[in-house]
Amino acid sequence: MIENSSLWVVSDVDGTLMDHSYDLTPAKETIKFLQKLSIPVILCTSKTAAEVKVIRKQLNLTDPYIVENGAAIYGESLKKVNGEIILGEKYEILENILRSISNEINYDLQPLNNISDQQATELTGLKGYALELMRDRHWSMPFLNPPETMEEEIKISCKKFNVEIFRGNRMSHMLSINSNKGKAINALKQYSNNSNIQIIGLGDSPNDLPLLLNSDYKIVIPSPNGPNLNLLEKLKDYKYTLASYPNGFGWKSEINKLINKLVLSKQ
Repeated sequence: MIENSSLWVVSDVDGTLMDHSYDLTPAKETIKFLQKLSIPVILCTSKTAAEVKVIRKQLNLTDPYIVENGAAIYGESLKKVNGEIILGEKYEILENILRSISNEINYDLQPLNNISDQQATELTGLKGYALELMRDRHWSMPFLNPPETMEEEIKISCKKFNVEIFRGNRMSHMLSINSNKGKAINALKQYSNNSNIQIIGLGDSPNDLPLLLNSDYKIVIPSPNGPNLNLLEKLKDYKYTLASYPNGFGWKSEINKLINKLVLSKQ
C-alpha cells in the first residue's frame, strides 16, 4: 500500500496514539476510516518490534512499522529487503558506548534493560510478559533520564562515539547517528520509490522531533497536563498544530479534521 499512496500517517505510539495506560480505544475507529481510504498508518515508536507486533494485531494494521526510535523498519510488505531495513547499531555496541560515556562524565547512565522489574514497572506501567517484550531490544539503547544539567556534557561525549541522544518524557534513547525517526521515514520513502508522498506526523515528546521535522503536517499531541514545552520550543520556527485533546482523543480529532480537509473535501 505504501507504494501506491500519496498520503501517509506516521505516528508515535506512547503518549500519542494511546495514553500511558496503553488504551488504544480512542484511535481504533479512525484507523479503520484511514484503511477504507487506503491511507497507510505507519507506527513510529521507541517500542521494540516485539511490542509493536502486539499493537498492530490489536489495530489490524498491515503497513510497515518503525521501531526503536527509527533504528529499524519492519513489515511483511517490504519484500525487496526481506522484511527489514536496519539503520541502527547493535545493542551490545551501544551498551559499551553508554558505559564509556558514563566513565567520561563520571555519572552512571543506567540502561533500561538493567533495572529491576519493579523499577521498570514503576517507570513504564508494564508488567510480566509485557516487560519481556520491552526488553527484546536490538538496535537502540534506552536509559534512565539523567539530570537535565548534564545534557550538554553528554552531547559533547556522544560526538566522539558517533551516537545521538533523544530525551523522551520517561527515558532517554541513544542511537547511532545513522538512525532516528526522521531518517527512518526517509528510508521508507526511498524504498517506496514514490516521490509524491505527503506525511502527516504525530508526536508528543522531544524524541519525536525528527519525525515531525520530516513531516509535511506536524501535529503535537499533549498529555492531560498539557504539551511538552521542550518540544514546542524546538518547533517554534515551524508550522505545527497543537491538538485540542490529549493522547488518543487528540490523535483522533486532528486526523479526522485533516483527512476531511485533504481528502474528503476533494472527492
